[in-house]
Amino acid sequence: MEAMNCGIIVGSLLALTTISPMARALEGDPYANETPAQRDARMQWWREAKFGMFIHWGVYAVPAGTYDGKKIPGIGEWIMLRAKIPVDRYQAYAKEFNPVKYDPASWAALAKEAGMRYMVITSKHHDGFTLFPTKASKWNVINASPCNQDLIAPLAEAARSQGLKFGLYYSQAQDWVHPGGAKAGYKEGEGWDDAQKGSFDQYIDQVAAPQVREILTRYHPDVLWWDTPHLMTQPRAEKLAKLLSLSPGIIHNNRLGGGYKGDTETPEQHIPATGFPGRDWETCMTMNDTWGFKSYDHNWKPLSKLITNLVDIVSKGGNYLLNVGPTAEGEIPPESIKLLKEVGAWMKVNGESIYGTHASPFEKLTWGRCTVKPADNDTILYFHVLDWPTDGTLTVPGLTNAVKSAELLAGGAPLSVTASAAGPVLTLPATAPDPTCSTIKLIVAGKPQIKNLR
Repeated sequence: MEAMNCGIIVGSLLALTTISPMARALEGDPYANETPAQRDARMQWWREAKFGMFIHWGVYAVPAGTYDGKKIPGIGEWIMLRAKIPVDRYQAYAKEFNPVKYDPASWAALAKEAGMRYMVITSKHHDGFTLFPTKASKWNVINASPCNQDLIAPLAEAARSQGLKFGLYYSQAQDWVHPGGAKAGYKEGEGWDDAQKGSFDQYIDQVAAPQVREILTRYHPDVLWWDTPHLMTQPRAEKLAKLLSLSPGIIHNNRLGGGYKGDTETPEQHIPATGFPGRDWETCMTMNDTWGFKSYDHNWKPLSKLITNLVDIVSKGGNYLLNVGPTAEGEIPPESIKLLKEVGAWMKVNGESIYGTHASPFEKLTWGRCTVKPADNDTILYFHVLDWPTDGTLTVPGLTNAVKSAELLAGGAPLSVTASAAGPVLTLPATAPDPTCSTIKLIVAGKPQIKNLR
């Protein structure tokens, strides 16, 4: 991952978000002739899931943010580029990548406990190191590290045993070790080390395409998460896009490049003000300031921020992909575990207001967010109250539907409702059930009808 502050990458991603619908007709697109109904069926699980775990794990967890005794600024997985580490010196770190504490079953169980419905792990990041065995390169977990085991297969099995969908991140363009791989800020074929020089097209043909074929046929991921499409022209991207048919029904994002729009928009580290109307989208975020593990990054987001992010994203029609960065020994940081378990406790009470819901019909709610779920001829409105009123009343602005019932999700206590010109007024307990975010379940007759009060 990258914070998207590189002009080259930003330009590539912005171009992707403005491609016309005709981009679906590009050669190699497995969904070029997909009907809207077929697309809805394929995307259904993802749209209902709402919450997933991102995992950034690789050799960069060994230096953990430090090179030659110096703390390297920026995100941990970019340390090779940021510090301009020579290829041979970086590859030496793999000898210390020995995840003896790796427990894929506990990782999947943690994701499930947190209320997540899918997992996406970096099969190969920009340093080119794969967490799976590959015939395309010796720079992999079997040949280059003492680990000597496929790290992807057991996690895929563990995730699916928990009822979770399983996805793979693959850096298709940037590769800082293999000759010819793209490097942000560098021209094609160039780098900071002569060992990196080579043909980008040869890299695509001999490394990227064979490895994508391997992961699709071996693990059959439900999601393929491309990243940073530097130098990816349409003919280059086509070589990878056409491989997606090897995993029928797979969902892929908008970062392949070459004009391929993909299925999902991918705002990174921010929540778009109005979402992406007409497009599926997923905000990915870190729990501290890095994706890959950094030993000294302790700037953990508070639980309140994680829950607020979740309800904000879902109220705008998006999914929340929340990252963990395991250590070189294979441990998820304890701070991440604690926070995820606390999110899970909130989800046990409020999960029905997240899963399978749609974006808010309200233009603005000063006191919180809203998610929506159809229910036969009625509509369920879930109000996530972030600012609990001190006067014991809450007005739902502009709602004109008849209210059939109102209750708190926590405990199910019914709430009284009175009509007003401004909208239904709910009488609430003096104290919020949850100090961060309490949810009110309101069932109204018909589809939501909201008048403009301005």
